[in-house]
Amino acid sequence: MSDDPDDSADVLLVEDNADDVHRLRDSFAELNLDISIDVAADGTDALALLTDRADDPSSLPDLVLLDLEIPRMNGLELLEAISEDREDQVLERLPILVLTRSASVEDVSESYDLAANAYLSKPTDEAGYDELVTAVADFWFRRAVLPTAAL
Repeated sequence: MSDDPDDSADVLLVEDNADDVHRLRDSFAELNLDISIDVAADGTDALALLTDRADDPSSLPDLVLLDLEIPRMNGLELLEAISEDREDQVLERLPILVLTRSASVEDVSESYDLAANAYLSKPTDEAGYDELVTAVADFWFRRAVLPTAAL
């Protein structure tokens, strides 16, 4: 995403905690970027959304923020389902950032084994959310070239 005002980015936030959703939305809203955020409250809904959009890759989100501790299908199970779909190469390049409170070494290792692009710890206060979102947006939307930019 460049500084062009016509540029926009779509984020899929996979999060069941309403407070975290609110904090992340507020932090993204403070940025000078056109970012829309879709929320899936569990892994099953997130997978359904992604597979529904897979027929039109340009409709996939530019970035997924994934909590591991979500109902129905947890974050690691979702990563595994996406990883299995990667054989079809539809979701292969989808940038996925794990954003969770888990500090488990096993969760970190398994997330990266399942092709997560980063593993981030959730902040403990509002200022921390602002800093995290600013860093994510700066890297993923201002500096990195996303696979959806080529579509």
